[in-house]
Parts: sequence; C-alpha cells; structure tokens
Amino acid sequence: MLTWYLKELYKIYSRGDATEESYYYALSGLFQKYAESVGKKNISVTTLPKKTDAGNPDFRVWDGNQHIVGYIEAKAPTNEYLDQIETTDQLKRYLKTFPNLMLTNFLEFRLYRNGDRIERVCVGRPFVLHKLKTVPPVENEPEFLELLEKFFSFSLPKFYNAESLAITCRQDTLSQG
Repeated sequence: MLTWYLKELYKIYSRGDATEESYYYALSGLFQKYAESVGKKNISVTTLPKKTDAGNPDFRVWDGNQHIVGYIEAKAPTNEYLDQIETTDQLKRYLKTFPNLMLTNFLEFRLYRNGDRIERVCVGRPFVLHKLKTVPPVENEPEFLELLEKFFSFSLPKFYNAESLAITCRQDTLSQG
C-alpha cells in the first residue's frame, strides 16, 4: 500500500509540473486502500469538499453511514516545514473547529485530536524525492498504520453543533464505562 503510494507520488513529482492538487489522487487512493484493507469498505473520501465555517480543508472522510470521520489538510510535498504550517491562522481555525484533523505534506502525517497533536509519522524522506529524484523507501509503516487506525476510528454526526457533540461525547463515555 505505501509502496504503491510513494511510487505514485514520485510519478507525479517527476513530471515537473505538479501542484498540491496534483497529488490528491494518490492520497485519496491511499486512504481508500487502507480502508478496504481493514474491512471499512464504505469509507468515502471527498476531495475539495464544500466550504465550512472554518474554511475549506482539502479532504473530508466519511464512514459510509453519513458520519464524518475527519478532515485532512494537505500541503505540497515541497513544503517540508509543517511546524510553520501549524502556526498559521488557517490551521489554528481548523484545529479549533475539527476534532479529528490530519495535516500532511504527503510524506509526513500529523494527527490532531481536539486541537492537540497526538501522532506524527513520516512515511518517506522528502530529500529522496526532491534531491535524489527517486522513489523514497517506505519508512515507519507500522506507526503509519496505527495513525490511520486512530484517524479512521473517529466519527462525528453528519451535522454537529455543541449539543450533538455533547451527546456524542456522553455516549462515548458511557460506552467506555
């Protein structure tokens, strides 16, 4: 799965004319392949979904039952400094609004839960892609699969407000106790 993904990134990058959006196909495909591999066959990924009150994240992931799993904000693979992206107004808005958010430059993935970063995994080194101009070898696959499991295990109602979130959180607490 990650081998396929990194090869796709390389193909797109090596053409020399790619924008951030050029890589969306590969990332969407990666999430679909992961979902199928763990038996979540109804997962769907919306690329460039309708604008929300907080802005327009690049992806919205659905669980197949009209519930939102989470949102993904992507930056081009040439953007190696996700620490700087974390300080932008855009990401701060997303972190306040979306309780399950992933930030990626297609090689590094950061997972945030309720505004806090809980996981960070690099699946390939940017310099291999940019400087060595070859397919990066797969790195940290078990950690990446764990990150995806955490991301995909989250679910929100289709439409949520403070009341529905409180009910959802209460139901989660009761089911755990």
